[in-house]
Amino acid sequence: MPPGITLAADTPTLSAANTGFMLICSALVMIMTPGLAFFYGGMVRVKSTLNMLMMSFISLGIVTILWVLYGFSAAFGTDHGSLIGWSSDYVGLSGIGLTQLWDGYTIPVYVFAVFQLMFAIITPALISGALADRVKFSAWALFITLWATLVYFPVAHWVWGTGGWAFDLGVIDFAGGTAVHINAGAAALGVILVIGKRVGFKKDPMRPHSLPLVMLGAGLLWFGWFGFNAGSWLGNDDGVGALMFVNTQVATAAAMLAWLIYEKIRHGVFTTLGAASGAVAGLVAITPSGGSCSPLGAIAIGAVAGVLCAMAVGLKYKFGYDDSLDVVGVHLVGGVIGSLLIGFFATGGGQSDAQGLFYGGGLTQLWKQLAGVGAVLAYSLVASAILAFLIDKAIGMRVSEDDEVSGIDQVEHAETAYDFSGAGGGTAPRSAAPGPGLVAESAAQTKKVDA
Repeated sequence: MPPGITLAADTPTLSAANTGFMLICSALVMIMTPGLAFFYGGMVRVKSTLNMLMMSFISLGIVTILWVLYGFSAAFGTDHGSLIGWSSDYVGLSGIGLTQLWDGYTIPVYVFAVFQLMFAIITPALISGALADRVKFSAWALFITLWATLVYFPVAHWVWGTGGWAFDLGVIDFAGGTAVHINAGAAALGVILVIGKRVGFKKDPMRPHSLPLVMLGAGLLWFGWFGFNAGSWLGNDDGVGALMFVNTQVATAAAMLAWLIYEKIRHGVFTTLGAASGAVAGLVAITPSGGSCSPLGAIAIGAVAGVLCAMAVGLKYKFGYDDSLDVVGVHLVGGVIGSLLIGFFATGGGQSDAQGLFYGGGLTQLWKQLAGVGAVLAYSLVASAILAFLIDKAIGMRVSEDDEVSGIDQVEHAETAYDFSGAGGGTAPRSAAPGPGLVAESAAQTKKVDA
């Protein structure tokens, strides 16, 4: 994302085309959060479905209010010490004119602010997948509030805000490899190291309860990601957004295929969950890199991400950390891969003239990428662990073991995702009465769902 780069030599004027395009992109990014809710919701067991949905949806409420009150100012206001922004006109979004343009661009400040709001919303929601089944909803809401304030807003300023240290260093992050995915993945790791494992981790089966729901969520994410990525150039004036759009599709396809091939070689099957996870891994990896590489480079980046993320999801069993839905394996690892491979695949003909190793640029850009990746990863990991520790001591992060076993949906929300109480109710006409085999099959299915 290039908030400090001027698109044209002349003073920009408001473009109705770019403004409309960016409003559509903002809506596309917004739909990614419900898409993420479905993606995560299908991956958990029945008894945790609603809680997983709510952990994403609550971010739409909390972060929106924080962003209006002070988040936009902290992330994109006037720089202070290369670490944080602040502009009084942005507090409450109260000092912004209707046609006031974002500096150097042809879209209003309001449009830029709402586009960036959608990024701020989905980033903490990404963390939730690592914490499935075991976190109090009130504690999660408090964590989102503090994490957005102390971690996301400052990191967004580092990476995208004019004057931010990573921005000035020349770290390339087109749409969120560091600020979104590494940030969220490292935070997830920090929190799970504090709160511990689920009851039955590595002992009980914890398979996804609805793969169709997972695929629906993955499809919505893929669809919305075009706004997430292509919109991050903030207009359509020079073709870079179009390049990013193409690379988003190409890398995602390559990652999905690479994950499935790895899965077939490793486990002997092509799984639906693997296809969905591979697609998301490709989306993550191309997010920082797609504006600087060619479509052939996007294929390579996607393929590398697909294989390495597929390998990384198994690390939780080796090292014993319970990353419930593979946020670390997909978002942290995928974000690192995509960010670092810029140092190899940047052509110099996309968003900037920076060239990677394979295009004659040496290792200069790679070192810059390493600095950005390392700093965001370390800060988010440590800060998130501290926040989780303090919240745990203050109000407790986890539900009780009994509540976790019985089901967090009932405990935290007094609801269930699927109501089977009316199934088979009443007396069927004799001619329509099912045979004993069908009754037995129905009972077995109900038993499996209840489990």
